[in-house]
Amino acid sequence: MKIINGEIYVDHRFVEGTVQITDGKLALCQKGAGTGGTGAGKTGVSAADPVQEQAAGHSEEEIIDARGLKIVPGFLDIHTHGAVGIDVNGATADDFEKIGKFFAKNGTTTWLASVLTDTVEQTEWCIRQYLAYRDSCREGAQLLGIHLEGPFLSPAYKGAMPEELLQKGNAELAARYQKLAEGGIRYMTVSPEVEGVIEMIPALKELGIAVAIGHSGADYDTAMRAIAQGAAASTHTGNAMRLLHQHEPAIWGAALESDIYCEMICDGRHLHPGTVRLYVKTKGTDRVVAVSDSIMAAGLPDGNYHLGVNEIVVKDGDARLATADVRAGSTLTSDVALKNLLAFTGRPLEEVLPILTENPARLIGVYDKKGSIADGKDADLVLLDADNQIVSVIVRGEVFPRQ
Repeated sequence: MKIINGEIYVDHRFVEGTVQITDGKLALCQKGAGTGGTGAGKTGVSAADPVQEQAAGHSEEEIIDARGLKIVPGFLDIHTHGAVGIDVNGATADDFEKIGKFFAKNGTTTWLASVLTDTVEQTEWCIRQYLAYRDSCREGAQLLGIHLEGPFLSPAYKGAMPEELLQKGNAELAARYQKLAEGGIRYMTVSPEVEGVIEMIPALKELGIAVAIGHSGADYDTAMRAIAQGAAASTHTGNAMRLLHQHEPAIWGAALESDIYCEMICDGRHLHPGTVRLYVKTKGTDRVVAVSDSIMAAGLPDGNYHLGVNEIVVKDGDARLATADVRAGSTLTSDVALKNLLAFTGRPLEEVLPILTENPARLIGVYDKKGSIADGKDADLVLLDADNQIVSVIVRGEVFPRQ
């Protein structure tokens, strides 16, 4: 496949050229002069004349004319509990594909299934469903692994977590889960103040798990110790955590001051637009990550749903626990998050895009394959019009939906 005449997002700016796709990968093309890029061998783009190339024997390629469009990397959502009536904690392999198809329509080409704190037996069942999905040919956004949100979390900041299933730090259980998942657990949320958690962070890193701190009332010093031990992110920063005070910065202050990544739910409900601007200004566009934290109600009308064992009521798109006035996930999608980020920050598209692409890929250790348009990476692309509406999505070299 070849995509011609579009503006391609390369090295944090847009350049004119051609995207070449071979076997689901972005293939090296000789770059033409004047495209403003970094030279051959760096990006999977070309400014060569597509007409001349077709004449040279490439007429069998599918050609997509992207004139007037911007070609950007596919979005990554590393924190989501479901969509279109499917809750991750009860999702089968086929259900994961249904979620993936919905996500792909909204520009998400890669995602992690966020398993809410549950029993050991149900968590292991979820892991087996992920393996069944992974080992079969599936359409839609690629489910790249699992995010465990718990069970090593604080009861005082549990949010929608079932308190009776929360545990002290347990590196052995984490290793058991990761062994069963065959390395598929890529991300885990823990509370630093919970007994044994800080001590287990290095072990989680050894298992190949990126660690986030959240659902926590940790004070500043405790949070900073967790970061020193290797915590790399903060889960839905500012939500379900102890808030910043001038005399007690707490976990929120530690997340903002340190160099860890900060998740943001940019739905206009979880964070005020001014808070989003504060995060971006404080952390920089390279240290914030947009997540949906979506639940099964995403893509569906208001009504009654569930999140794990919790009953959820969605009104005006706002998801809350049925038994308490507590927000429980969102109905957000990545395409809406992008538009909100642009509106909230007033920053140009080229500055905002890493928040949905490069940063989450770097956080979970897959930037060698995902998150940018570069030679040899997976051909996960989104084509946007002048209003940043999605025109087309390509997942691993296939135009979605497949014809």
